[in-house]
Amino acid sequence: MSEPTRLSKRIVELTGCSRREAELYIQGGWVTVDGAVVEEPQFKVLDQHIALLPGAAPTPLEPVTLLLNLPVGFADNAISLIDATNRWAEDRSGIRPLKGHLSHLSGALPLQRQAGGLLVFTQDWRTRRKLTEDGARLEQEYVVEVAGTIVANGLERLRRGLRLKGKELPPAKVSWQNETHLRFPLKNPEPVQIVAMCEAIGLRVLSMKRIRIGGVPMGKLPVGQWRYLGANERF
Repeated sequence: MSEPTRLSKRIVELTGCSRREAELYIQGGWVTVDGAVVEEPQFKVLDQHIALLPGAAPTPLEPVTLLLNLPVGFADNAISLIDATNRWAEDRSGIRPLKGHLSHLSGALPLQRQAGGLLVFTQDWRTRRKLTEDGARLEQEYVVEVAGTIVANGLERLRRGLRLKGKELPPAKVSWQNETHLRFPLKNPEPVQIVAMCEAIGLRVLSMKRIRIGGVPMGKLPVGQWRYLGANERF
């Protein structure tokens, strides 16, 4: 070969498959060029050794859902943390990481303002619909660092329900995690609800972290890293 050609074209020539099938082989991470996986159909090749990996199948990528432990202050740039270098090395999902998993992602269930913690990005319309249409019924759990002196029977007031700015808040199963941190399991919290609840009982919020959405906990996922949602995990 004297002129570079697209990898997808070379796969068609080598296997006799269609152009679409060639693209699916490549995007699925099944094609190697001189032993290295290449996932871009437009990648230009000359006389390199091109091969299909064992088990190769020209099937479309299954949509994935990613869980990110968002650092505080990154709310406006959260998607920038979803790249290959920030994938958690201890991800146990069993999903082969592919470049195609890092595009066409949309976020769901925003965090409380000024909070960090568990954030969801998905390509799957079913997951997106679950988190959008059923989001109000999903319990979100926050760990909140507080300072100050709590008023008498403060937690009991939260557990019975408060009236804030003319709006009745439902009872909250708030509990102490330790001397400085409260656990807030809430359904469909308003953007600044936790701060307002804490202030109502004499406490000042120092930091907040969401650690669970529905049945999916963040677990040991390090700050600034992401992992795949496992096949057996359900919001």
